[in-house]
Amino acid sequence: MRTKNVMIVGVGGQGSLLASKLLGRLLLDEGYDVKVSEVHGMSQRGGSVVTYVRYGDRVASPIIEEGEADYIVSFELLEAARWLPYLRKDGQIVTNTQQIDPMPVITGAAVYPENLVEKMRAKGANVDALDCLALAEQAGTSKAVNLVLMGRLSHYFDMPDESWKKAIKSVVPEKLYDINIKAFELGKNA
Repeated sequence: MRTKNVMIVGVGGQGSLLASKLLGRLLLDEGYDVKVSEVHGMSQRGGSVVTYVRYGDRVASPIIEEGEADYIVSFELLEAARWLPYLRKDGQIVTNTQQIDPMPVITGAAVYPENLVEKMRAKGANVDALDCLALAEQAGTSKAVNLVLMGRLSHYFDMPDESWKKAIKSVVPEKLYDINIKAFELGKNA
């Protein structure tokens, strides 16, 4: 099997690292060779966070180059647009429609771009965009955006729900399992 590449992008504090840990666990449990690499940036100050997850029969490097990502999972709309050059021509973006103003917008030096989903689609990208924050709140906590996104991503993976649930159980605290499963299912069925 050709090595597959997933980029998980967002803003610090959104839960992207847990999402990459969950995805890595799922893929390992399914028998793939998996490499995960975290690039934090200024994550503690609300900056960009990127995680690479690569899997296949044999994976040599954890790094994804431009034009190689099969999937980009984005916690924030501008981050999806920012990392678009990394998407393969036939790749898939799964993105939250939430908008978090970066520092230049906060200070008034820039304006948050409008119509980003339409602009990405105009460049030929396959974009699956949904309001993951609203679904996470429906599940019981705004902190479950990551599980909503993983639920949505599960549409594009040929793996049973039980495998996803087993991986979720291994990476989230037991007391939060039910909320996270609900968030996963809301994303999957959205």
